[in-house]
Amino acid sequence: MKERRPGSQMQQSGIILKSSREIELMRSAGRVVHDVLSMMHEHVKPGITTAQLNELAEAYIADSGGTALFKGVENPQAKFPFPAALCTSVNEELVHGVPNDKPLQDGDIVGIDCGVKLAGYCGDSASTFAVGMITPEVQRLLNVTKQSLAVAIEGIRPGRMWSEVAREIQSYVESEGFSVVREFVGHGIGRDLHEEPKVPNYWDKRQKQPDFELQENMVIAVEPMVNMGSSAVEFGDKDGWVVVTRDRKFCAHFEHTLAVTKSGADLLTDGH
Repeated sequence: MKERRPGSQMQQSGIILKSSREIELMRSAGRVVHDVLSMMHEHVKPGITTAQLNELAEAYIADSGGTALFKGVENPQAKFPFPAALCTSVNEELVHGVPNDKPLQDGDIVGIDCGVKLAGYCGDSASTFAVGMITPEVQRLLNVTKQSLAVAIEGIRPGRMWSEVAREIQSYVESEGFSVVREFVGHGIGRDLHEEPKVPNYWDKRQKQPDFELQENMVIAVEPMVNMGSSAVEFGDKDGWVVVTRDRKFCAHFEHTLAVTKSGADLLTDGH
């Protein structure tokens, strides 16, 4: 479940720094998320349905002793609570795609977002997968989005303002001819899926966005969302869950949960 665009104010209060023990508990939750996404990599292919992928994920999470964080979540726009462990967003669908029985086709891409709570702490990660053979330009979209997350991770260190990192993400993506989504952002994470701060992937001083200083033992979910065309998005159906690009061009989404350390970023959802 993605956070909406932040409001207008400076923010540092409300951020919960984590102990070493808490970070290790979050790493354990993150390993389950990593394993689910690794399983998705093996099973995403033409002909499989996103409902089948979700069944695999739900079984694995249950066997691991975890809880699927997204299942049962409500939002004011939706007609029903979110019914699945995975958000599965296909092609022009950006986030919050509901798993269904429509087979994936050769040339599709599917963004898969997974959140797990284990022993009271959360992990959250996402990847976008190619289904069979995709076009070179769509592959470049995936490559750039994944690299934009790497740009963010490389830029993280205590004492930096998040706005500096957000500018680097945006600058890289736009230099490649793509656009960064404004309406949805990353978030703090810990005992709850969504904690302070909100973590945007772009920066616009005119909007007077909330900014924060990166601190050691801060844990955040960083998740660039990148569109092939315009940055504009909208709800894609009357159910009030799936968000799509307004121009219906493809989009991609990659995410890691990470802890800020003295030396940089410690990924908690990379399986290590």
